[in-house]
Amino acid sequence: MRAPSAIVCSVADQGVAALTNILVLVSAARLSTVADFARFSAVYLVFTVLLGISGAYTGQPLVLRRGASDEVRGACRSAVTFTLLAAAVLGALLAAVALPLEGATARALLMLGAVLPVVLGQDTMRYAFSTLHLPHLALVSDALRLGCGLGALAAQPAGAGPARLVAVWGLSALPALLLSAALLHRRVAGTPLRLKALLRRGHLGRRFVVEFGVGNATSQLSVLGLGTVGNPLVVGALRGATTLFGPLNVLFTSATGFGPPLLGRIASERRRVRAAATLAAVLAATAAAWAAALALLPDGIGRHLLGDTWPTAAALLPATGSQYAAMAVGTCGLLALRMLDPRTTLSIQVVFSLAAVGFLAGGYLLGGVPGAAWGLCLGSVCKAAATWTRVVRLRRGTATGRIAVSADAVRSAP
Repeated sequence: MRAPSAIVCSVADQGVAALTNILVLVSAARLSTVADFARFSAVYLVFTVLLGISGAYTGQPLVLRRGASDEVRGACRSAVTFTLLAAAVLGALLAAVALPLEGATARALLMLGAVLPVVLGQDTMRYAFSTLHLPHLALVSDALRLGCGLGALAAQPAGAGPARLVAVWGLSALPALLLSAALLHRRVAGTPLRLKALLRRGHLGRRFVVEFGVGNATSQLSVLGLGTVGNPLVVGALRGATTLFGPLNVLFTSATGFGPPLLGRIASERRRVRAAATLAAVLAATAAAWAAALALLPDGIGRHLLGDTWPTAAALLPATGSQYAAMAVGTCGLLALRMLDPRTTLSIQVVFSLAAVGFLAGGYLLGGVPGAAWGLCLGSVCKAAATWTRVVRLRRGTATGRIAVSADAVRSAP
């Protein structure tokens, strides 16, 4: 598949996956009572965290592989097998913890444990297809999952409990899992299966899991903490503003999760870095244009989208738009670092995620909710500057004869 078509399929696949998550929550909200939807949402949040950890541990290191050799195809087979086994173990542990407990939430957690191998296994196969330069197969699988999931939830009666909804949602991914398994088997059958490599100390997934935890947890918890000790409205205002930029999150996720196989097609390291820089400029311009479009929305449409939260969220659009433009530059910088030396991203993620928390709190103290938004923007700007500074230093080191550590070099680390 040519690069332009692969890019379109990768972005479309990520969009379908994001749409599935959104519509699942919408469908559950329409079927459930307020209390039951809160329980379903709590269990779905557990799944979201486990999904992020699974993607960081197996998916992201996998897409750094290059080529279509037996070794790469074997890595895809190993990653999928490992995920299915690990998900079965985690699911059994989750079910064992929830089984003696009482209540609707415990029963929903029990059902999550039962369907965990299905939903995590299907997601890992998306990474495998991307690694093998077959993103159109991932798109077909996710489209099937979207259709089956919505159809299954639509057939449920009003007032269905959270355990039933979790079970129906999870099992609805089974057709997509079976289709993906059949399509992938044709391409990886007979390749070496190396599960121990995924448990070795040098496995990049360990670093990426820490990055996931630091990058996502610190921002989420800092906003919640600010709302707890300060003004509760800050949570709704910041979350409302970031919700409006949801399509950009899809693009950013596509860049980090599925960009390496596309950049890996470029033979020259210098040209790969240039491609990442070009992508940064395009995504930053897209973020600025999206912010401008949101700023021009009539109040009626804005209130239809966010209700009473719209006025406060609209006031934050300049800061949030600037933050997303900086995030675009930083995301592509991290993508370039993943291609040059994937071991260099952890320190940047840790340092500047914690710095963003400090900027958030300091901005709130100085300027209230708008100050908090500009504090987050400053954190993203600093992180973007740090990533590209590191990229330049690595490129200079390569030019002067230092051997850069690539993903291919790291893959066999003991």
